Amino acid sequence: MDTENVKIVELNEDNWYECCLLEVSSEQTKYIESNAISIAQSKFEPSLKPYAIYAGEKVVGFLMYNSVQEELDGYWIYRIMVDKSFQGKGIAKAATTIMLAEMAKLPQAEKIIVGYHPDNKAAHHLYASLGFIDKGDRFGKEMAVIKKMTNHS
Repeated sequence: MDTENVKIVELNEDNWYECCLLEVSSEQTKYIESNAISIAQSKFEPSLKPYAIYAGEKVVGFLMYNSVQEELDGYWIYRIMVDKSFQGKGIAKAATTIMLAEMAKLPQAEKIIVGYHPDNKAAHHLYASLGFIDKGDRFGKEMAVIKKMTNHS
């Protein structure tokens, strides 16, 4: 698949329901909340920014990040998922790269942080490939990895 056609679009009335229908593979379900729960959360926490991931004109994934700094003095990626039928094509990496460029525009965006379960090998591979470093931070059952941003404002 051509990842140049990957884009992220703010969640809206045209794409939110499609995001709710997306599914991860059965072995990934224990690592991630449903998109419907994430979308509901974003309605109660206005600093959360939900996006649909598109490949061409098709909604194939969902991501969400916080636009205010939290623990470890960084901005957190809350969710990123690609539907099971579109995994393994580089879409998550392309979408995460776009998301990081958006997050870099936030005030004092020096650190981007993401938490995930240590057994989630797909997440580990994705974030390591994008320059996230494990500095030993742990929150409950999740490890938090950090990417230092160089082009912060």
